[in-house]
Amino acid sequence: MDLLADFYAGRIRALSKIISRVENERDGYKDLLARLYGDGGRAVRIGITGPPGAGKSTLVNGLVHQFLAQEKRVGIVAVDPTSPFTGGALLGDRVRMNEFPTDGSVFFRSMATRGHSGGLSGATSNVSVVLDAFGYDVVMIETVGVGQVELDVIDNCDVVVVVLVPESGDAVQTMKAGLMEIAHVFAINKADRPGAEELQYDLRRTLELRRRQEGDWQIPVLQTQAISRGGVEALFDTIGEYLDFSCERGLFQHQRRRQLHKMLLNLLSHRFRSEFMHRVSQEMDFEQLLDEIIARRANPYEVGEQLFARFSS
Repeated sequence: MDLLADFYAGRIRALSKIISRVENERDGYKDLLARLYGDGGRAVRIGITGPPGAGKSTLVNGLVHQFLAQEKRVGIVAVDPTSPFTGGALLGDRVRMNEFPTDGSVFFRSMATRGHSGGLSGATSNVSVVLDAFGYDVVMIETVGVGQVELDVIDNCDVVVVVLVPESGDAVQTMKAGLMEIAHVFAINKADRPGAEELQYDLRRTLELRRRQEGDWQIPVLQTQAISRGGVEALFDTIGEYLDFSCERGLFQHQRRRQLHKMLLNLLSHRFRSEFMHRVSQEMDFEQLLDEIIARRANPYEVGEQLFARFSS
């Protein structure tokens, strides 16, 4: 209770402790989330994704400065690759926060994927709930940058910016990846390099060929140079334009409802799986079943059905 009191008093140390408890799924973390959930619902979630080396982190920093100029409070969740040796985030010692004020208006958290394959940490959604409840106006989620499998970002964000660089290659081939299908805005970063104009042209042509209904959002393709902040203000304005568009058309609410639908199914799936595995380990000799299958005296399909039947009876 003291921790929650400090949290509601706006103390950053309490926020950090609660995030750690949620991220590590320590005892009572679900009760904490249940308590905090009702205090949220106001923060806008912005996803920044794209291949490694595209300059996502620098672009996020530039956007944060734009939000600060509007007196917005920003929470940043940056998901990094997991070390195969320690299980921690390889880039957990970032020093990028030195350029921001220390008054709590910006909070940065680096999280490890811990084997999660969708470009995000499995705890990203829960951490977003905590930051929302703490009072941050914007939660920015920067994915790990693993390429075509970063599709989880659409299930956690209200708007997704896909960051590319001129070296990304043929835009038509790139657009075939699922990652490209989730973009609300494209940003060609490091646009001072050769090939930026060609990539922008190819992306726009490809987007024009996609089936689109009248009144749909026309996905913009912008050029940015994050290091010099070139094009960052235009990107910031475009993100705002999409959020206005999605709210006016009811897309924002529809997306939030879809995300909740998937969240509930994931929670149920996780609970049923944990319960099933517990009962299997307690009531059945799993190793003996494996021996039977290996010896071809049984097969995994029938054994799977038998296990399910015993669990559901």
